[in-house]
Amino acid sequence: MKHLFFSDFKRPSALVAIASTFVSLVLSLPVAVEAATLVSSRAELASNDEIDWSSLGQVFDPLNPDPTVFLSNSFTATSPRGLDLNVDIPARPDLGVTPPFIFQTLPLPEGIPTNFSSGDFLLFTGLNLASGFPAIGNPGPLTITFDEPVLGAGAQFAVDDTFNFDATISAFDEAGMLLATFLVPGTASVELDNSAVFLGVQSETANIARLEFGSLEPDRAFAINTLDLVVPIPEPAAIAGLLMVGAIAVFSHQK
Repeated sequence: MKHLFFSDFKRPSALVAIASTFVSLVLSLPVAVEAATLVSSRAELASNDEIDWSSLGQVFDPLNPDPTVFLSNSFTATSPRGLDLNVDIPARPDLGVTPPFIFQTLPLPEGIPTNFSSGDFLLFTGLNLASGFPAIGNPGPLTITFDEPVLGAGAQFAVDDTFNFDATISAFDEAGMLLATFLVPGTASVELDNSAVFLGVQSETANIARLEFGSLEPDRAFAINTLDLVVPIPEPAAIAGLLMVGAIAVFSHQK
């Protein structure tokens, strides 16, 4: 077994090796698997990032339909902090519904009123435009997969043409293991009063790699507004270790 002697610290190459080992140990410490918990408001989630669906640049006007701005059933988005994510909504040609689309909820006659806040941009799963009330729609689920796992995420949620419903949100880790699933009652209206239920999840570690939104209502479309995100920030110990390696490397180069 090789012993580490104090004389080794006099050699810059040894210092670099020791610092590198320290950083590797900090970054490789085992982390216990944490289940996700339910978050019921944006304030509680305390996000540091978001996806505003209008950033995709494809806003559909239901009063003047233009199918060229429909989304595909699988598409990507990037947050202001650079987090990439993929959204998947299964196509439902058997129901004759449109692809998913984004619209802005506004008072009549300017737009379509909902119980989100006036002016919110909503990601909508799609509906049969020829159907009556209640409209036939795509029940999802709406799946969001993050390129890098997050600490938390959530959005407000409402089901189309359904005044009372049960919404679902499920969180999975990178291995596809279910961390948690929640059933939450919600309501829908045209009051533009920001009463749409908030569905969010959070964890003590950044292990949320995938979210699934849905409801127990068959053949009904639903919408979510801005997706709030809590993305991980590097731990101070890891940052300090990396700075140490950099400083020693510069010192070694100058010798």
